[in-house]
Amino acid sequence: MKEVGSFRLNVNGAVSDVEAGGATPLLYILRNDLCLNGPKYGCGLGECGACAVLVDGRAVRSCTVPLKALGSRQVTTLEGLAKSGRLHVVQRAFIEEAAAQCGYCLNGMIIAIVGLLEAKAEPDEADIRDALRHHLCRCGTHMEILAAARRAVAYARTDRAVGGSAEARNEVSP
Repeated sequence: MKEVGSFRLNVNGAVSDVEAGGATPLLYILRNDLCLNGPKYGCGLGECGACAVLVDGRAVRSCTVPLKALGSRQVTTLEGLAKSGRLHVVQRAFIEEAAAQCGYCLNGMIIAIVGLLEAKAEPDEADIRDALRHHLCRCGTHMEILAAARRAVAYARTDRAVGGSAEARNEVSP
């Protein structure tokens, strides 16, 4: 018999209390209890990347993270990337590069690039490819995904150069 407990989660800047077993995968709580649809159920084994979220700024596979392992860590899903009604630069780059086909893998791809930018201010091509290497996409938009990642890196660079969010001031050009 599984023990059910009360867990307090900080997801996308909002605190939520949930009742669940400690071994329950974070993905199930995000989708079923918190009604967040960004992270997708793909393989359930942490292999495909569709369920990726940020935990304290680091990309992780939410299907393999047990609820009890979170503690007070900050979880960010695709829905939590936009700020003040403005898309995150990675989201914007993926849209501008038309990097979606079916869209199932995009959550993981976007989260991976956001996590990469959190970890490394100036990632190069090898870093981008490494961040995406364990994300499965069957649609064939790999070239557009790579172009979107490169564009996001350029946007982040522009933001740093002008000392803040150039995107919020509509100063970022493609």
